[in-house]
Amino acid sequence: MDTTVDFNRPPRRLMLALLPPSTNDAYAGSPLAPRLLGFFAALTILPACVHLFLPDGGAGSIAGIDLGPCGPTVVALFAWAGATQLVFGLVMLGAAVRYRSFVPATLVLLLVERGLHALNGWVLKTGSGHHPPEHYAILVGLPILVATLIASTRGGGRS
Repeated sequence: MDTTVDFNRPPRRLMLALLPPSTNDAYAGSPLAPRLLGFFAALTILPACVHLFLPDGGAGSIAGIDLGPCGPTVVALFAWAGATQLVFGLVMLGAAVRYRSFVPATLVLLLVERGLHALNGWVLKTGSGHHPPEHYAILVGLPILVATLIASTRGGGRS
């Protein structure tokens, strides 16, 4: 049986174009950082699926938002947010699993994103004063993200 791989076959070329070779060997940070990034990816992908696939996007059933007359708009905004959340979560997962040299940069982006969420949720745009579960989770996650970013930039061996 011939076990050679023909890299000129269209499906293989497409896969190589979409997913270039792994950069995991170039990563020199703590082995814990990609694992925590993977955990944060899951914590991004799962709520994204809730926002995309629950009938109310989780706005009323989880976040406790009064959907009232603006309900369809709120649900549409949750679905929009879920779509962007899903894409970012997949990028985070890709960095954690296959492109670890991007772990520090991805953590910086995640820290900026979650920092802006916290700033808006707790300071700038507090709305009715109601805080959905994510607002509290961000307060716990931010210090963990900072520590993970620091670990990802310090030599900790190969992972």
